[in-house]
Amino acid sequence: MPIRKPWSRGSALSTAVLLCLLSPPAAQARLISYAGGWMVMSNNDQFANEVSAVYSPTATTGIGPFYDYYRDTGGQMAGLDFNWLAHRWNQKDSQGNLYFLSGLGVANHDGEEHAGGFAGIEADWESRRYYASYENRYTEAGHDVRQEFQETGRIGIAPYIAESGSLHSWLMLQADHFPEDRKSWVVTPLVRLFQGPYLAEAGVASNGHPMFNLMITF
Repeated sequence: MPIRKPWSRGSALSTAVLLCLLSPPAAQARLISYAGGWMVMSNNDQFANEVSAVYSPTATTGIGPFYDYYRDTGGQMAGLDFNWLAHRWNQKDSQGNLYFLSGLGVANHDGEEHAGGFAGIEADWESRRYYASYENRYTEAGHDVRQEFQETGRIGIAPYIAESGSLHSWLMLQADHFPEDRKSWVVTPLVRLFQGPYLAEAGVASNGHPMFNLMITF
């Protein structure tokens, strides 16, 4: 973020705190639920507080409100998310997904409002033991709110293979890259725990800032 304009998608619409887990043994909190399902996700780190709620009219599409608060600028953006599962690879012991992400809304800073939005992709692959993902997005919400490209990668490993319905845990390493920023890399070791519809993540970034994400499926 040239002056680091935080990235994200939702955490402050006091509407919720949730996202989708398509299958309990999987490592990933999905971007799209089952047809007719709802998700909400809350992400909180040194860059932003975010909240989004997503309704899936089909198994490959999702739409819903989002709210982002950017810590460094004090700017905000609210609008609608549009997620599309473009492709899914099902293999015997693993699964991969390719998503296209976009959102349109209204950005606000010190009472001044203007149009804003973002677009990007996310790809993930996971087995019961290993996990990897990559996401990028460009956000255009004005220089006073956020205007930048960000990419995020994750790798993870499950220290044990849990049975369906049991507590699952993952040890993960996340790297955020902001090409236009002088301090362009932030690395965050984190722990992911989930059981049934509940998922929580917590970690501390390389710059000392905490991260906490909470998700629930319904």
